[in-house]
Amino acid sequence: MTDPATPWHLVKKSTLHGNGVFAARDIPAGTQIIEYRGKRITPEQADDMHPVNPDDPFHTFFFSLSSGKIIDGGQRGNEARWINHACAPNCETQENASGKKVFVVALEDIPAGAELFYDYGLILDGRITKKLRSQYQCLCGAESCRGTMLALPKKKSGSGKKKKAGKPSK
Repeated sequence: MTDPATPWHLVKKSTLHGNGVFAARDIPAGTQIIEYRGKRITPEQADDMHPVNPDDPFHTFFFSLSSGKIIDGGQRGNEARWINHACAPNCETQENASGKKVFVVALEDIPAGAELFYDYGLILDGRITKKLRSQYQCLCGAESCRGTMLALPKKKSGSGKKKKAGKPSK
């Protein structure tokens, strides 16, 4: 039996991009690993704040909720903000029933030491151009990589993921 006080994750340097979040121990499929935390803001506040870093204008820690509010992981955020994108992820994000919280959940059994990923599926306002796709280039290297962290146009159904509010943001 594993000690429930032992965290599921740890943050360290990623070979993919910047910091990453890794399994601190074996994580069974379906495990709620971590809540994505941060200050709740409006889309207008997100627009006013963006870009936070003019040297990297396409990077933020914004995460849209179905309620229309945005979680800003850059303010009062936690380690979940360091989870990187992959087109073939081992995790997904799930809102709780109230739509006020987002959790990162294991899609499969994840061995200790493996980096955690979810598909950002970024949504931007307006038309998605080739230039925009390249500005949000994906580096995951998965066989199924679509080359961008942006969401592809949905044929039907979709899910709320990290969303760009007004101006581009992560």
